[in-house]
Amino acid sequence: MASPLKIGYVPEHFSTPIHFAKKHYGLDAELIAFPSGTGHMITALRAGEIDIGIGLTEGWVAGLGKPPSEIGDGGYRLVGTYVETPLCWAISTGASRPEITSVDSLQGSKIGISRIGSGSYVMGYVLAEERGWLLPTTAATTPAESASPYSDFVVLNTFQNLRNAVNSGEADFFMWEHFTSKKYYDSGEIRRVGEIYTPWSSWKIVASTELAKPNGEVDARVEDVLEKLNRGIEHFNGNHEEAVQYISTELDYSEEDAREWLKTVRFPERTQGVDSQVIERTVGILRKAGVLLVGLGARPGDMVVKTR
Repeated sequence: MASPLKIGYVPEHFSTPIHFAKKHYGLDAELIAFPSGTGHMITALRAGEIDIGIGLTEGWVAGLGKPPSEIGDGGYRLVGTYVETPLCWAISTGASRPEITSVDSLQGSKIGISRIGSGSYVMGYVLAEERGWLLPTTAATTPAESASPYSDFVVLNTFQNLRNAVNSGEADFFMWEHFTSKKYYDSGEIRRVGEIYTPWSSWKIVASTELAKPNGEVDARVEDVLEKLNRGIEHFNGNHEEAVQYISTELDYSEEDAREWLKTVRFPERTQGVDSQVIERTVGILRKAGVLLVGLGARPGDMVVKTR
């Protein structure tokens, strides 16, 4: 008998339907928390430490957009959609950083990120593209060399380390999901500078290339996981009070913030499948932002393996 799959996830409010799928509907998997986010899950997938990952669209796409010489077959493929709404990234600095007055004052500063290739890293470039901070790119340089609008990318791994760094001066700012950051605005630990929304639906599901093969073959256990997630989402949609209770007692959110978040998020009725136009748009924006270079890495259509 095959051992249960290992599923990587981010232990934030978005994970509530995953919890419901396991608690109420028999999701047969070992859930492994990755508080440092999607970039860490990419590393774990490629190392064979997890089988499925539920994380940020931009992180997954950026990981597969690198040249094959760097990543082989990429280690994973997109198999499903987990959240349909965009993600609001809050832009934060230290509580006592008077020199940082606005988002525009962050050009050329030190950006704190969880990992190279993570959502916090990718969105730094998306912010720079939106603000007109990028330098011209050339085919001979890497994205980081050709388009860096910051003096340094400070790799800090965890949300707590990011908060500490903007207060100590190790980093000047970082970006993280709005409601996860809000508690620390309310306590005065960090200060909000602004926000930016992803120009794409925010969360996708991937499976290792052992389970979702580049030739299109998908392991039946992946299909079962997606079906159980569908039931967890259905339960979430019909039991908001249970969701608020879970988020406000088991995760790091107030009841008020949990209720406000519920107004902003939309999960799909079926997790199976990925809209190819979303991936094409994401690749296009990441190329424009200098995260990916034209002609390198997997084509958008090759990043996705179709499920039932």
